Amino acid sequence: MNQLAEMLPILLFFIAYKMDGYLLDLGFWQHQFDGIYTATAVLMAATFLQVLIARLYTGKLEKRQLWLLIAVLLFGGATIMLRNELFIQWKPTIFNWALAIVFLGSQFIGEKNLIARTMGSQIDVPDAVWTRVNYLWSGYFLLVGALNLLVAYNFSEETWVDYKLYSAFGFTILLSIMTVAILSPHLKESELNN
Repeated sequence: MNQLAEMLPILLFFIAYKMDGYLLDLGFWQHQFDGIYTATAVLMAATFLQVLIARLYTGKLEKRQLWLLIAVLLFGGATIMLRNELFIQWKPTIFNWALAIVFLGSQFIGEKNLIARTMGSQIDVPDAVWTRVNYLWSGYFLLVGALNLLVAYNFSEETWVDYKLYSAFGFTILLSIMTVAILSPHLKESELNN
């Protein structure tokens, strides 16, 4: 559920981009929309509100949420101030690659990798399974970051915005399915042993 809530800012970014000029033509706004820059401002505000609401609701702030907020504000601010969409287009890649480094690094630091530390208290599976899931997530973040650049540099800005929305939902669902596929055989064994 939390992952779906975190996708709301991306959805609002997409809607703001697609509404470029539409509301102006209808007479709802007195200012000119400016496409990616207005959408980026919406993304920044929505991400800030999403993190604030999550903090108020749960009473805590996850590090990942904080780093995401910092990345959105930093790259979004640079996009708007410098009037260069490449900053916001690079944000997903840099954020995903940073996550890949953290997940890969966690494989070699400490007794348990990041996935095992995060989910291990809820699910009891062998360490080798956690290692497989950790590598899956690391590879996912590397691939998603690379695909983002591929689309940003080889297709139009509008295509990149479309890709951003659909890939966020599609890749998250795919990663969830693959994670469950790796964990589920071990969950059945775990339940039988209990």
